[in-house]
Amino acid sequence: MFSSAPEETELIEKHEEILGQRAELMEQMESLREQLRVQRGKRGEECEAAHLRNSHLLQDLQQIEDRLRGAQLPRPNFLAMETRYWASVEESLPAWEHFLLGKGPHPAPGRGHLPRRAKQRASTVTDQGLPPCPKRRTAP
Repeated sequence: MFSSAPEETELIEKHEEILGQRAELMEQMESLREQLRVQRGKRGEECEAAHLRNSHLLQDLQQIEDRLRGAQLPRPNFLAMETRYWASVEESLPAWEHFLLGKGPHPAPGRGHLPRRAKQRASTVTDQGLPPCPKRRTAP
């Protein structure tokens, strides 16, 4: 029932080793807890800053909306003129569309406009509707 001295010293050494490992683990756990506490504090500060930034942005947006609501509308005669302009654009669109797609003649100018005359130049035998040749550059 009595244990021998070598076995007892061996058990004491193992016990001290286990206590040392336990102390190391406790220190590690304590340092990790401290790190987590610091991280939580930083996250809290960042969250607070984000809340503040978001509230400022919302206030700025509200001010912009208020300014836009209070802005004066264009004058009625200007609105009428703009409406007539877009109506005339929509009315003349099909004629221009055919011309721009190469499917029809140039649309006739509106009332009150005189047709423009094309500049006449002396035609040559080599000129058959081709673009002009580029000018030669002189060396500087």
